[in-house]
Amino acid sequence: MPSDKLKSYLHFHVIVFIWGFTAVLGALISLDAVPLVWYRMLLASGFIFIYIKWKKRNTRVSPRKLLLLIVAGLVIALHWLTFFGAIKVSNVSITLALLSTGAFFTSILEPIFYKRKFVGYEVIFGLLVIIGLYIIFQVETDYTLGIILALGSAFLAAVFTLMNGKLIHNTAPSVISFYELTTGVVAISCYLLYVTFSSDGLKGFNAEFFTLSADDWGYLLILASVCTAYAFIAAVAVMKHLSPYTVMLTTNLEPVYGIVLAFLIFGSKEQMNPPFYYGAALILSTVILNGYLKTKRKINKIS
Repeated sequence: MPSDKLKSYLHFHVIVFIWGFTAVLGALISLDAVPLVWYRMLLASGFIFIYIKWKKRNTRVSPRKLLLLIVAGLVIALHWLTFFGAIKVSNVSITLALLSTGAFFTSILEPIFYKRKFVGYEVIFGLLVIIGLYIIFQVETDYTLGIILALGSAFLAAVFTLMNGKLIHNTAPSVISFYELTTGVVAISCYLLYVTFSSDGLKGFNAEFFTLSADDWGYLLILASVCTAYAFIAAVAVMKHLSPYTVMLTTNLEPVYGIVLAFLIFGSKEQMNPPFYYGAALILSTVILNGYLKTKRKINKIS
């Protein structure tokens, strides 16, 4: 029988594959970014609520933590809005390649969040990421807006990750996720209600908003249940048996899985100029090397 570590490793690869498929689903769903994220957060919070009740989790949190959860919920909502917005105005390959800079943004923001000094090699890695971004910007000028949105999404993902690093203590991940997703639903609903009763010509809650095709409903249910609720809870469980380095290295395969899947499903629409792949490879390699060195430093400190 395989060991718990091996089973967790294989399971985590499946989870990362599912995360890579999220971007493909975003491209398949015909909805714009705002209704797409609203439906995703609404359905996912419902699935996680059912899970919480099944596991009989305590949902009570302190007022201070609740405030932080609300802020984190707003950040994750903006992250998904810019993420799916980038897919809609560019494509999956552009979005996932730029989303991999999230780990770089995390390394820059971490010293600020946790009040530590910057490490020398982080500056060099920062320059390499900028070079990679420059290459992509130079050859994919038709996707400038998508690139900017994807970079914004990566930055927000880094902020969200660091916030959750502080929130995770003494609170179940499913409870944290439920509050954050519910906050996102409420925030986007307020925006949509404002738009509905304003005269600026933007679309809010209307008959079209609630009229979805059978395909969209199917994709949304997969996105909310498998790619959001299940993947989040399962990822927390398998990380108990995996080292930080294994988690980091495997997670960085998400854009690779996503880009390959997108090319297989959408074909030539996802085919980029060769320099794009050079720039993306430079960014991804830098992110992986940065994660390796960070993990090595932490292990050395412990030993």
